[in-house]
Amino acid sequence: MTSTERPGRTGSTGSTGSTGRSSAHALLSDGTTVCIRPAGPEDRDRVYRLFAGMSPQNLRLRFFTVGTRSAEVAADRISSAAGPGDQALLALVGDEVTGTAEFHRSSRDPARAEIGLAVADAWHSHGIGTLLLEHLAHAARATGIGSFTADALTENRPMLKVISDLGLRTARRFDGPEVHCTIELAEDERYLSAVDARGRTADVASLQPLLRPASIAVVGAGRSPSSVGHALLTNIRAYGFTGGLTAVNPHAGDTVGTVPSYPSIEQVPVVPDLAVLAVPAPAVPDVAEQCGKRGVKALLVLSSGLDGGQAAGLLAACRAHGMRLVGPNCLGLANTEQAVRLDATFAAAPPAAGTAGIAVQSGGVGIALLSALARLGIGVSSFVSLGDKYDVSGNDLLQWWESDGVTDLALLHLESFGNPRAFSRTARRVARTMPVLTVDAGRSPAGRRAAASHSAAVATPTMTRRALFTQAGIIATDSIGDLVATAALLRSQPLPAGPRTAVVSNAGGAAVLAADACAEAGLGVPELPAPLVRELLDVLPAGARAVNPVDTTAAVSGTRLAACLDLLTRHGAVDAVLVVLVPTALSAATGDDPARALGPSAGVRSRPVAAALLDQDVPVRLLQQGGTAVPAYAEPSDAARALAHAVSYAHWRAEPLGTVPVLDGVDTATAEALVAGFLARRPDGGWAGPRLCGALLDAYGIRQPPWEWVTDADAAVAAAERLGGGRMALKAYWPGLLHKTDVGALRLDLEGAGPVRAAYTELAGRFGEVMTGAVLQPMAGRGVELVAGLVQDQVFGPLVLFGLGGTATEVLADHCARLAPLTDRDVHALITAPRCAPLLFGHRTGRPVALDGLEQLLLRLSRMACDLPQLAEADLNPVLARPDAVLPLDVRVRLLPHTAHDPYLRRLRAR
Repeated sequence: MTSTERPGRTGSTGSTGSTGRSSAHALLSDGTTVCIRPAGPEDRDRVYRLFAGMSPQNLRLRFFTVGTRSAEVAADRISSAAGPGDQALLALVGDEVTGTAEFHRSSRDPARAEIGLAVADAWHSHGIGTLLLEHLAHAARATGIGSFTADALTENRPMLKVISDLGLRTARRFDGPEVHCTIELAEDERYLSAVDARGRTADVASLQPLLRPASIAVVGAGRSPSSVGHALLTNIRAYGFTGGLTAVNPHAGDTVGTVPSYPSIEQVPVVPDLAVLAVPAPAVPDVAEQCGKRGVKALLVLSSGLDGGQAAGLLAACRAHGMRLVGPNCLGLANTEQAVRLDATFAAAPPAAGTAGIAVQSGGVGIALLSALARLGIGVSSFVSLGDKYDVSGNDLLQWWESDGVTDLALLHLESFGNPRAFSRTARRVARTMPVLTVDAGRSPAGRRAAASHSAAVATPTMTRRALFTQAGIIATDSIGDLVATAALLRSQPLPAGPRTAVVSNAGGAAVLAADACAEAGLGVPELPAPLVRELLDVLPAGARAVNPVDTTAAVSGTRLAACLDLLTRHGAVDAVLVVLVPTALSAATGDDPARALGPSAGVRSRPVAAALLDQDVPVRLLQQGGTAVPAYAEPSDAARALAHAVSYAHWRAEPLGTVPVLDGVDTATAEALVAGFLARRPDGGWAGPRLCGALLDAYGIRQPPWEWVTDADAAVAAAERLGGGRMALKAYWPGLLHKTDVGALRLDLEGAGPVRAAYTELAGRFGEVMTGAVLQPMAGRGVELVAGLVQDQVFGPLVLFGLGGTATEVLADHCARLAPLTDRDVHALITAPRCAPLLFGHRTGRPVALDGLEQLLLRLSRMACDLPQLAEADLNPVLARPDAVLPLDVRVRLLPHTAHDPYLRRLRAR
């Protein structure tokens, strides 16, 4: 290449299919949808028009010359780039090529590539260049390229800023008028945070026409009051929408009610930001296409029953014309902000204004949630019924609520996850500033039915989702009632600093029920210190007991109860108070209902108070007491669960953010070569043999006990001598053998040449030619038998499992899981979560196992899972944990052909 042709000489000046090629749609910084796809020969003229339309100054910055020859050569090169060493991507808005990015692998260093970047003059400062570089880096990583090089003129500050703002590690070297940049492509937290910030800006901008539209057209709004379109149009008008409103219906005449009506979207005088589609399913794709051509920016599709072709047509129209989509098959959406006042739902009653954001997949669940929150007096900032969720998802809504300046409580009902890892990163960030609650509903695809390892059997969809929720700080409830009960507490009370709970009741039996409920929910009910007990007895009636539970007696008055609660919430002995009250003849006679004293006698209490009123006829309500609200439940168990959720959330929020530790002794290249060699021999994948399993563990620095592979009785005897003699274990092996104990393929406590020879001979005779060999290893000492493993979930990605191991691992079901990559905090949580955890910390023996070794084992499994997407499942069982070592005694690994998927690459969903 000549100097003007080198792709490394790049000069974007401020840009921060129909072809059948793979493509992705993504959002620019202003919310515009752009298509990113590889270039092809048919794109040559459009690419040339991009360069020809650039100003002389921008041509000089891009090609270091103003001549047209460089543009012609670049257009030829870009349209013919193909293969792993050369790649060219285009950014298209509609049919217009608005930017190009290319890399060409260095002939001297295959891990390095030169890049070129160009953006149309009219599209500078929209984020096209940055988005193209993100996708170009993703394509390069997949081919083994680890760094980019690029040259730019020193005066080209906008281009240099694009490179520096990527978030990737960059080095610069100045050479006269040029700057030579080297960009390392390894993703780290700094890069992912930069991608998050860009994605959040773009996402929120794209949702403006949906949630803050200046004008709306309801397509399919008829005159019949019983039609969905008419009901929704009525709700929009009745709620006082502040923007323009029109109806579209070829049969409705000039108006629907008092709203102007037009025969088609093309005839609406002002292009609406948002079009609401309430038309039959077969008409949806054509109407969506008409809306896109008219310039509509967003669609809300209420229609249900779309078949595959109709669904594809709807989404294709949205992507082609850059429209965001809510639905189809949904209840609608609402935004209660005073400047918007939008109720585009067909719910029976509008939501009250407030600060709770709601996103649901089920319209029925949405109606139930709105009704329950209305009874509690909790208002809504915005409500979105996601329906079949073709486009806008819970992740989008979390980012909207994070940025809208209104929402401080997020409630979700999600039956599926499009991109769980991106959702987890967003939720983890949002939950640091506001509670995020969800109902644990829905199932991921049952892709593990044929799996046979312990790890795969343990990794249920529920466990996987719970791992995501736990790591992201999401409060996962079991039902709508549990969610509403927890929301009532979080809305009205401060977060508890810990689990220590004081139970206060005017009835001894009720106090026992409440104490049991606290214990079952994981809350502590500690004895109160003597000085506090004396203070409590001083303010309570004669006969009261204050050991915890606090029995106030039925004679307690509202004044005395308030003083008791003030003492408890001011004292450091407890973190929360649960008050259980029953109606008594004494309180009825005096008219001094103790429930009236739930509010503080002065000021605001710094610790949460929850009440259980056993005569209450609704599950939960908020009592306005003394200028504050106190959640009152019909059952002590509901109150205890709500408090427990709040305790867990407060603990998560108080924890420092974890980091993924740097591991030494990891040889990823060797591991990748081992996996590639296995899949070259067995393209359909399968279970790896013992030697490959051992080599993979070696590549990740996972310590193993000594062992040898043997194929006959003589080899077994010789191996036993090399391994030091002593008691031996012999494990028969053949491809597909998973549970050795179940088929009698294991012999233990073999000491001396005779028993070893006899054991091998017996196993070989029993299993015949199916047995390909055996593993011989010294018997391990005593210790705690654990299981550690990983599973590549089809939706959630790699999952690391840990718990009590041995032959009864699935029966006892003492396991927990976290999504990889594991941080140091995740590893600590994994080790401490199972019921067997006290054994690891020296329960009864006083000698903890090698916890550092256990942490390293889990971290290295996590790294292995992230590096090797072909590793479908791995099962280390048992893992023997002792004070001096942590050793996997048996290892099984299943490999399948699989391509890595980058969950953090910015792109919109594709069905």
